[in-house]
Amino acid sequence: MGHDQSADSAARRVFATTHWSVVLAAKRQEGPIAEAALERLCRVYWPPLYGYIRRQGYGAAAAQDLTQEFLSRLIHREWLNHLQDQRGKFRSFLLAFLRHFLSDQRDLARAQKRGGGKELISLDQMADEEKSWAEPVDRLTPEQVFERRWAQALMERAVDRLRGEYADRGKMALYEVLKDVQPGEHGAQTYEDIGGRFGMSEQAVKNAVHRLRRRHREILREEIAQTVTQPSEIEEEIQHLMAVLAR
Repeated sequence: MGHDQSADSAARRVFATTHWSVVLAAKRQEGPIAEAALERLCRVYWPPLYGYIRRQGYGAAAAQDLTQEFLSRLIHREWLNHLQDQRGKFRSFLLAFLRHFLSDQRDLARAQKRGGGKELISLDQMADEEKSWAEPVDRLTPEQVFERRWAQALMERAVDRLRGEYADRGKMALYEVLKDVQPGEHGAQTYEDIGGRFGMSEQAVKNAVHRLRRRHREILREEIAQTVTQPSEIEEEIQHLMAVLAR
């Protein structure tokens, strides 16, 4: 199977700033830029980290505190100074560090304010993640919960970016309609109905749906690219993500 040259080119551009490169930059330098980049990573990885801790048997409050503390230590580079190898997938790196952290925290799961008093994740995001915890996860291991939340977070990030692009172009109304005719979703309106609403031909609507789907795939590849170390790993990760979501 031949490679899509445009996709490969986009992947190379994305690899200029990956999650690994953010971590390594933070390891090498101090300053608000490095810390802000790490904080953005923390917001992305909060759901899988929190989900893993919850599945280990911790209650909501303890899991929130422990997740905050873990991310605080990452941001303040307590562990990054010991990082020698940045090969592999970023989610595997985080999970390994989280296991080590929890092992050291077994006797410290007491009611106290962790994270140095600094709120890394908003209370609203904590509440949203706790609501999602109501999903049935009885048959999932902590590792599977971590991967499921990771996959969901990446998908949500891709959708947020796609929505933002349409909003920036003043096309939110069109986006809200087109997203309902993506694969796996069956909207109530036909292409002809949509065209009549927006003054577009049926073919123009079909083309717009195709562009939306294509851009969504591109964004998802870009998000995946930031979590691995080689462009060749992107397709494997996408297949893994889809398998995790299909469980």
